[in-house]
Amino acid sequence: MNIDDLFPLNRILIDEVYQSRKRALEVLAGLLADDQLGGAHATHIFELLIERERLGCTAIGRGIAIPHSRDKDILRPRGAVIRLNEGIDFGADDNQPVSLIIGLIVSEECPESHLKMLGLLAQHLSNDEDRDAIMNTQSPERIRGLMREWLSELATTDD
Repeated sequence: MNIDDLFPLNRILIDEVYQSRKRALEVLAGLLADDQLGGAHATHIFELLIERERLGCTAIGRGIAIPHSRDKDILRPRGAVIRLNEGIDFGADDNQPVSLIIGLIVSEECPESHLKMLGLLAQHLSNDEDRDAIMNTQSPERIRGLMREWLSELATTDD
């Protein structure tokens, strides 16, 4: 998996302002679908993300959420990052508003890589230094660099 393809710069937004979890998930779904999949697929991805939230909140605490799902129409994993100016209620167990959203959509055929990605992200985001790095950077390029570093063990050269 090529991490730069997983998190292209056009899917990394910084200093966004949304008023609700629903709006954040709508924008996230649009980023995950982008031009390659089109608007109808953005609606489908939004529905998948909402369905996943109903199963259990994807906020992992400390102002971070990792909305994710699997989709039969996705051939390669797709990721997006949204960092908000002000946190929004995401239903987190710690009751902290979420200001960092990392979204993932992967193929239904690859549940192992999906779980591995989630585990690596959660591991790094639970580390104060790593969390501060992503929360304080002002550059989409730096955020992508962090994703590249954090997910390096998933990277392959054949993609």
